[in-house]
Amino acid sequence: MFRAVVAEGSVGGAASALGYTPSAVSQHLATLQRETGLALVERDGRGIVATEAGRTLAAESEGIFDYFARLEGLVADLRQGRAGTLRVTYFGSAGAEWMPTVVAQIRREFPALRLDLRLLEITDPLVAPPDVEIGIDDPTAVIGSSSSNDFDVIPLVSDAYHAVVTPDSPYATRDHVLLRELADEVWIDNDIARGPCREALLRACTAAGFSPCFGVETHDYLTAINFVAAGVGLTVVPALALVDVPDSVRVVPIAEPTPRRAISIRRRHTIREHRAADRVVELVREQARRTHGALVGA
Repeated sequence: MFRAVVAEGSVGGAASALGYTPSAVSQHLATLQRETGLALVERDGRGIVATEAGRTLAAESEGIFDYFARLEGLVADLRQGRAGTLRVTYFGSAGAEWMPTVVAQIRREFPALRLDLRLLEITDPLVAPPDVEIGIDDPTAVIGSSSSNDFDVIPLVSDAYHAVVTPDSPYATRDHVLLRELADEVWIDNDIARGPCREALLRACTAAGFSPCFGVETHDYLTAINFVAAGVGLTVVPALALVDVPDSVRVVPIAEPTPRRAISIRRRHTIREHRAADRVVELVREQARRTHGALVGA
C-alpha cells in the first residue's frame, strides 16, 4: 500500500488504484510511520512525495514483495503437487504391470514434480515413509492397528492365485484344479519376502488341509515360472504376475478354495489435498480395473 502511495503521489490516488477508501490508506500510512519511527512522506503542493527514507524503503521492499510472491507461488505448487517430491512405494508385480503407465502420465501432468519410487519388498526403514503405497493387505493384521493410522486405505482388487504347470502335467488341460490336489506335488517357492502374499497362500492351503512341500526356493515369480518350464515342479502365482507367461508352461485356475491376495492403495493423511497424489490414486485404480475388470466395492 505504501508503494502505491509513492507511485500515485497521493493518498486518494493510491486508494483508487487499490480499491480501498482514502481513510484506510491514511491509517495504514500513519501506522507504518509510527512502527518504523520514520517520516516516510511529506506534502508537496496538493500531493505528497516520499522522503529520502520513504524512497529507500519503497525501493528495498520491491524485492521483498517479489520474494513473497514467489514464495506464495511455491507454496501453491507444493500443495497442488506441481513441485517438490512425491514418495511412492509399490510391490513387484504392480511395479511391472501398473506403474510404467502411471509414472508416464504423472510426468506429463506434473513435469516439475520429482517422483521417489521404491520397491516395497526392499524399502529401507531409515528412509522417509511413503506418501502413497501400493501394497498387499496383511491377512494377519488386526483391524485398526497402528500401522494404518496415518493412511487412508483404498481397496483395489482381489488377486486370485493360479497354478503354473508344465504342458504334460495332468492339470494342464483342465478348467481348474482343486487346491488340495496340489498337496503331494513339489512346489517351487517364489516369495523370498515371506510377506502377506505368502501368508495369504499358506492360509488357503491350511484351509484345504495341507502345508505345501517347497522343494526349491526362488526369489521372484518369473524365476519360479522358468523353473517350472524346466520341469522342476509347479508354482502358484497371483494373476497380476501372469501377464507375460512363456508358451512352455500352462496356467490353471485354482478352486476350493481359491487363494487370493487383497491389493490396496494407501495415501498418507497429510497429503489429502495433494493433486499429484490424487492423480496417482486415480491412475492406479484405472490400471487395476484394466487388469482385473472390476474394483473391490465398485
